[in-house]
Amino acid sequence: MTAILAPGNGEHSVDLGGAVDVFTYRPEAPPRLLLVVFHGMHGDADNYRDRAQPLADKLGAVVIAPKFAPPRFTVSLYQRGGVAPEGVFVPPGTRTVDLIAPLVAWAREACASPGLPHALIGHSAGGQFLSRVAAFAPTVATHYVIANPSTWVLPSLKDAVPYGFGGTPDAEATLRAYLALPVTVLLGTEDTGTENLSSEVEAVAQGASRLDRGRNTYAKAKAAAAELGCPFGWKIAGVPGVGHDSARMFDSAEAVAALR
Repeated sequence: MTAILAPGNGEHSVDLGGAVDVFTYRPEAPPRLLLVVFHGMHGDADNYRDRAQPLADKLGAVVIAPKFAPPRFTVSLYQRGGVAPEGVFVPPGTRTVDLIAPLVAWAREACASPGLPHALIGHSAGGQFLSRVAAFAPTVATHYVIANPSTWVLPSLKDAVPYGFGGTPDAEATLRAYLALPVTVLLGTEDTGTENLSSEVEAVAQGASRLDRGRNTYAKAKAAAAELGCPFGWKIAGVPGVGHDSARMFDSAEAVAALR
């Protein structure tokens, strides 16, 4: 029996086919939303939980921040979602992206609210991971807010997984589903630096900075949806004057709007 989350901060070990540390925050008022928050490259899920609290308070949300940190979760298993760790697509079932649906189920039980809607937000490395969740293991989230990642899953049948849909089964159908999701590309307008910017050939091809890569991916997604004649659910928003800063991104009016 899952223990009910008490108001305030918490830390839990959750069995998702292996123990995962999950940091939580529950407001005093009855929650209206689960907000699943994906941390950056340092694995500091507790800090990300704390940075998301002002946003959660505005939304009436419970924060669920899983820790997918090295050495257990490498770049291939976290930032790239575990969808092609050896360069070959891995079918659903054992990938890191496949842990999000059972995590949401656990959180709903822990809130004693089986019908509680959920939204997903990730910044930096967490944004990279969330792009792979959206592409290859989407949940019924109300919103996917992907903020300032170094790499994206491009809306391309030619670019190979985990940077596109090349080499995946049912690639066009999966791409169509990706384009239809309620994704917000959330970009700091000053996120133009190169510190810790992914530098693989596939990453560099996406643009010179996180800002460029986000804008380019959105433009390609919009064009792909038009070419395929499929629904397009994406939006793009810039956070003025903000660089690579998760706290300021989460506390922005644009983040609130993206989740409402």
